[in-house]
Amino acid sequence: METAATFRSSLGIPSYYDVRSVVKGPDFVQFGSRSRVTPASVKRHPLISHVKLGQSRDTFKSRKCTRIRSSMSSSSNSGGSTAPIAPLQLESPIGQFLSEILVSHPHLVPAAVEQQLEQLQTDRDAENQKEETAASGTDLVLYRRIAEVKANERRKALEEILYALIVQKFMDSSISLIPSIGPSLDPSGQVDKWPSHEEKLERLHSPEAYEMIQNHLALILGNRAADSSSVAQISKLRVGQVYAASVMYGYFLKRVDQRFQLEKSMRILPQGSDDGILSNTQEMVGLEDGPGTDVAANTFRTAQSHPEGSSWSAGSVSPGGFGHGVKSSRLRTYVMSFDGETLQRYATIRSKEAVSIIEKHTEALFGRPEIVITPEGTVDSSKDELIKISFGGLRRLVLEAVTFGSFLWDVESHVDSRYHFVAN
Repeated sequence: METAATFRSSLGIPSYYDVRSVVKGPDFVQFGSRSRVTPASVKRHPLISHVKLGQSRDTFKSRKCTRIRSSMSSSSNSGGSTAPIAPLQLESPIGQFLSEILVSHPHLVPAAVEQQLEQLQTDRDAENQKEETAASGTDLVLYRRIAEVKANERRKALEEILYALIVQKFMDSSISLIPSIGPSLDPSGQVDKWPSHEEKLERLHSPEAYEMIQNHLALILGNRAADSSSVAQISKLRVGQVYAASVMYGYFLKRVDQRFQLEKSMRILPQGSDDGILSNTQEMVGLEDGPGTDVAANTFRTAQSHPEGSSWSAGSVSPGGFGHGVKSSRLRTYVMSFDGETLQRYATIRSKEAVSIIEKHTEALFGRPEIVITPEGTVDSSKDELIKISFGGLRRLVLEAVTFGSFLWDVESHVDSRYHFVAN
């Protein structure tokens, strides 16, 4: 019980999925169909990707508007449309630069990122040297304010570098990210018209991790986990919260799976991790001591009790409740062997940048919810939007979210090895 409380406190979901409300809307970023970047130009001019953070914002606003107009013009001339590749709009100069490369030559993104990280490191080192020789008095206060602004710019650029790398990993796997969920143009009102990509998503995880993901899906969908055609009307806010929780679960799962695979290859797994047998069915379901899957399950329990989400709970979930079809797994047994302190450490998202990415991406996907707190301190859900979505669409959302979290762990670790930003 103590272990579960530790995990929930580490992965607790805020009142809604975006705490700081940094993105101004759910619109997709239109990356533009005419890129000015070519492989030859990158080779000839290696400094082309050294975008300076201090460049005029007006210049980049102009570039951005020109690119969008160019995209719209080329679309209208060709009779086609420019398909967005990610729901989050990248706003920094470095982010916009990487956006162009993602569209034109996504295989060059890692090389461009390496150069950007070198530049960020150079800028940070220069700031640190200036701080050591800074004057005193009023000049020092002014300098510190300027340094703070520059540090915030670097952090935003770093977030968008991480996001671009995640998008590139999805593109490398030939998986299109789910577009922003807005009003449906379908006569039925159903919002999920995206491909499932389930086989491609499965290949991105180890067999042991995918067993855990299947259990995660079973906890959320109950006996509808295998039902892809039935449609339910569900609170959009609750679906967004489950998506955010699943991203965090994927981050946690990739982290423990890396350790599991290492110990497995070294043949030093704890006794009992190989057979994957758990005697307590309640533990397997994760209602009390589960390492993380209860986060999303609890969120959907809240959705069931939601006054406007009755269509979800009315006949949508098996009489057995959440956890229908959950099976034991080797990785789950391995995680259950962790003590509370170890579990808390693995369940903690390591950087503020990663937390911000989860919030921004989820808000870009689902939009900003209208949250009203009543004088009694309760949440007024009268303006909560309901969406029609199939259980197959829900399954796709959760699978993408878990994979997004897994990729987030990968790129955070990769970038931190070149530009240290993760707190010890």
